[in-house]
Amino acid sequence: MPDASFLAWPFFEDRHRGLAQEIARFADGLGELAHAHCDVDAACREIVRRLGAAGWTRHSVAGEAFGGAADRLDARTLCLARETLAYRGGLADFAFAMQGLGAGPISLFGTDDQKRAWLPRVAAGEAVAAFALSEPEAGSDVAALKTRAVLEGDGYALDGEKTWISNGGIADFYSVFARTGEAPGAKGLSCFLVPADAPGLRVAERIETSAPHPLARLRFDNVKLPADALIGARGEGFKIAMSVLDVFRSTVGAAALGFARRALDEATARAATRKLFGGAMGDLQMVQAMLADSATEVDAAALMIYRAAWAKDAGAPRVTRESSMAKLYATEAAQRVVDRAVQIMGGHGVVRESPVERLYRDVRALRIYEGASEVQKVVIARQHLMEFQKGEGTG
Repeated sequence: MPDASFLAWPFFEDRHRGLAQEIARFADGLGELAHAHCDVDAACREIVRRLGAAGWTRHSVAGEAFGGAADRLDARTLCLARETLAYRGGLADFAFAMQGLGAGPISLFGTDDQKRAWLPRVAAGEAVAAFALSEPEAGSDVAALKTRAVLEGDGYALDGEKTWISNGGIADFYSVFARTGEAPGAKGLSCFLVPADAPGLRVAERIETSAPHPLARLRFDNVKLPADALIGARGEGFKIAMSVLDVFRSTVGAAALGFARRALDEATARAATRKLFGGAMGDLQMVQAMLADSATEVDAAALMIYRAAWAKDAGAPRVTRESSMAKLYATEAAQRVVDRAVQIMGGHGVVRESPVERLYRDVRALRIYEGASEVQKVVIARQHLMEFQKGEGTG
């Protein structure tokens, strides 16, 4: 069982401690479905359905009137859920995370009509959500987006391409970011709610990755959208995307933490029971050093993640820096922890579909999506320099 002593930290309220126990019981009940790779689409839909039936996707949307668990998204709950699900299986974490990310623009900026149309279905696990931001030439550089939404009559015509879209091909709707041209670069973007059955929207390619998830490249060919498909105001697309990511970026670190905890537990069990040179593998100082490094990095990651989540929930004036730090450190540390676990497991660590082999494939993408590690460093450094220049960083 994973270590739960961190729940005593002051970042949490009693409700979080209760939720952590409940999501753990739910996740244990998923069994092999949590990381099923035989029919990823069907498994992902089934996990979403079960999450909805058990009430967990209610935490993925904001607004009790629209099926949400509360009127605001609670970052600590989202992080606890992702960590717990990731510990059991990468696909379970993915299915939960994408509901919140895909519906995030509607939760935070949508009209009441948009919320009524989609959020109750997302909360119930009856509709699969997707967040369509990245393009072939615009991933980390959001200002380089080329997909266009042109005013046409009393609506818009959407043309362009998106790629690396999680839930692409199985989603019921997409939150799509497109250029509307109010200003150059990032200031000229808007966000649109696009149903998956909109004429002109097609799945151009399904993308296979080392850790199978529903991913796709999408084409938008003269997709006609009504005026009320616009989420928020024209030109607010970048603000919407960054606001959503400020909530969910720390949860990526939480997923990495779940992977790292599982890897550390697997490695510890192996070191304690494997006989080597007349004693337990764990008696070897080199193995002890590996376990010590991993245990330290797991705790450090947890501290950064739940500090960032607590700051967001508390309404702190600065959260981007904290969530970027949490995401950067936790994902990089998790990669190291998993790699050490593979080394300690020896040949068993590279057996296909063994726990640590799955973790080795699952953890790698987290250093890339929702802002690659290198991008997080840019964000952190810019905020650090800006605060110093304002005099906030001087002693």
